[in-house]
Amino acid sequence: MTTAFDFSATDIDGRPQALARYAGKVLLVVNVASRCGFTPQYAGLQQLWREYRDRGLVVMGFPCDQFGHQEPGDEAAIRDFCSLNFDVDFPMFGKIDVNGADAHPLWTWLKSEKGGILGIDAIKWNFTKFLVGRDGQVLGRYAPTETPQSLKADIETALG
Repeated sequence: MTTAFDFSATDIDGRPQALARYAGKVLLVVNVASRCGFTPQYAGLQQLWREYRDRGLVVMGFPCDQFGHQEPGDEAAIRDFCSLNFDVDFPMFGKIDVNGADAHPLWTWLKSEKGGILGIDAIKWNFTKFLVGRDGQVLGRYAPTETPQSLKADIETALG
């Protein structure tokens, strides 16, 4: 059986990271962008990270430039933007694709586990969120319009 912990990704500083390092944690995996109408959600994601990290939540940001060219910068620019504007210190990863032939394998798997509305698996926009349980299985998929704070009940349940 495949779990989220079977994948790896390159962090925002260019270092490969096995997601197995987060085994036993609850993950909130989000495709993010710096120039999106939903960009202010960084503040809510950071708040969730601060509130729940000691209980086992890991917020993971995956920058993506597939929607309206809203993440044009390189990793250094993205890291600086997030730090300066939202004081982000949750794990951030290198820029990826979430759809198409070059989609990151983690995101291909996430979509296959929890499809979108009307049976369409493709990610529709920035700030789509996946909640992954301590066992590495996908618990929920949330639209960009769902704020980080609206996920609190589901996060609390997942944390146990």
